[in-house]
Amino acid sequence: MLYIGTDLGTSSVKLILMNEKGEILNTVTEEYPLSFPNPGWSEQDPEQWYSQTIVGLKKLLNGFDKSSVAAISFGGQMHGLVALDGENRVIRPAILWNDGRTGEETDHLNEDPGKAALHRYTGNIAFAGFTAPKILWLRKHEPENFARIEKIMLPKDYLCYRLTGEFSTDVSDAAGMLLLDVKNRKWSQEMLDICGIKESCLPALHESSEEAGVLSPAIADELGLPRNIKVAAGAGDNAAAAVGTGVVGDGMCNISLGTSGTIFIPSSVFREDPGDALHSFCDSAGAWHFLGCMLSAASCNKWWSEEIIGTDDYPSLQKPIQALGENHVFFLPYLMGERSPWNDPNARGVFTGITMDTTRCDMTQAVLEGVAFGVRDMYEAAKKAGISISRSRLCGGGARSPLWRRIIANVLNLTLEIPLTEQGPSMGAAMLAMVCAGEYGSVEEAVNAIVKISDTVEPEASLVEKYDERYEQFRKLYPAMKDVFNL
Repeated sequence: MLYIGTDLGTSSVKLILMNEKGEILNTVTEEYPLSFPNPGWSEQDPEQWYSQTIVGLKKLLNGFDKSSVAAISFGGQMHGLVALDGENRVIRPAILWNDGRTGEETDHLNEDPGKAALHRYTGNIAFAGFTAPKILWLRKHEPENFARIEKIMLPKDYLCYRLTGEFSTDVSDAAGMLLLDVKNRKWSQEMLDICGIKESCLPALHESSEEAGVLSPAIADELGLPRNIKVAAGAGDNAAAAVGTGVVGDGMCNISLGTSGTIFIPSSVFREDPGDALHSFCDSAGAWHFLGCMLSAASCNKWWSEEIIGTDDYPSLQKPIQALGENHVFFLPYLMGERSPWNDPNARGVFTGITMDTTRCDMTQAVLEGVAFGVRDMYEAAKKAGISISRSRLCGGGARSPLWRRIIANVLNLTLEIPLTEQGPSMGAAMLAMVCAGEYGSVEEAVNAIVKISDTVEPEASLVEKYDERYEQFRKLYPAMKDVFNL
């Protein structure tokens, strides 16, 4: 049998076709535009997600036995606000996860009802990227649009709706809305009251591998697929990536270097971060996880290389870098504000330490190291919360760089395991589809059968010591700059 995994990302939708053994038979990527209508804002047209996914599915299936497709599922960018009216039409462009317009609403929630109450209601405090502050922003600034809302959805769930006609979500993605009682895996009535919405506006809740619906006859016919193919609820991109990299169960960790950077640490029991730097979310296997998120990771390197230097030849740009742990230039990677650990949408990117002898090589290295230091900020928060790990999986586009792998291993003093395939979220989605269709009895069983490691990167004692010193300097920079960001 064949299974389709869909990763609805920020800049593109990535699709993979897998067989029952977990072998990847085909991959397709289709891009769509991203809009920044005001500084710090980030929006997309949901219709683009759907139309490009249909284009991608047709390419993905070309030349394969379509009658063998058994199930489809999704991973997707989290937190985005998709609002539909009474006729199920999109009211306005989706406000995305990396949108920073909701600073006032976030502060309001953390002050009234306050952080302690939010912990009771959801297990988390408010962050600017979450969905609930976006709803409050819409109610205040676009009351005519707010009044039209009949359905509130997350990005991947809009895609599921277009393919099945069902309004559904999964608990891992819903956990990032600040509307879910994460511990009990149900909607929080207190948060619905605060946001002024009814539970009928929200989609039905599922576990990630549960069936959310079946492919509609019209879509099946358009794609040439059998009718009634199962569609699993799927997962938020980080929870899906954790499945795709085999990070299920206590003692595991996954670091992702995608557009954003994340650290994902599963837990068999519900836990909260007393320092409020990490999120407490549901995972895709019936348990929970800590999640730290920096808003700009591999996107920092893309910005520096393509927009500033003017090249997409990343290996050539990185090749001259030799003196690891000795760079005098630092980079704060806050191009879209920052979430973990600062929760500051006003934070911005900064180079510091530049002198007359600074080279392009120094600044390229500073970008790579700045992102690595940002990941360490999240790792340090996890250690303060009582988490102990000695190794981590590493995935995402940034993980393709051997140099960046080495920097991160030494900045964090962690052994890094590189999965055989870099298709984390889409592969995890395909594995969830397998479980939904009964190919495997559980997510854990699918992970154990499919996920393989291709490489391991060990930290080097001399570099760990150098990077410890550099990190102590780096961690002083944001507190020193905070007041400047708020001017």
